[in-house]
Amino acid sequence: MDLSENIIGFHHYSLKVNDFEKTLKFYESLGFEEVHSWSLPSFQLKKGMMIFNQRINCYIELFDRDAAIPTQGRIRKIEDEYVENAILHICFVVKDADLARKKAIENGAFDLSEDVLELELSNENRSVKVRNSLVYSPNGEVIEFLEEVKF
Repeated sequence: MDLSENIIGFHHYSLKVNDFEKTLKFYESLGFEEVHSWSLPSFQLKKGMMIFNQRINCYIELFDRDAAIPTQGRIRKIEDEYVENAILHICFVVKDADLARKKAIENGAFDLSEDVLELELSNENRSVKVRNSLVYSPNGEVIEFLEEVKF
């Protein structure tokens, strides 16, 4: 069996959060609910939580900001300039990208796209039109709201 045959599905994104309660409240507004929480003193983890959105079958794992959990990149200090990491955004498929952006902002997100983006993603064989919007969550990760499209 090769590696691709061994993978049976995608499970979750994991986020280290600055304000646990504010971040949790934001994701609850997107339909996520707590399914399990824990602490791991050996990793300096005071609070870890798995949240799940049953309707879209998606998990997100939250860790408190002081957790010593393996991560990509380095810890960003408050005075640091923008630091780009390998994971660029979390994307959710939505019916209406503008409505999703507005509702996210009402629930603590910060506007990033200022409007719905209408893009044409083309190559020599095919063109795909997409409509999306972008926000920063209260924790700072980029959230993309993408209207349903077939790639």
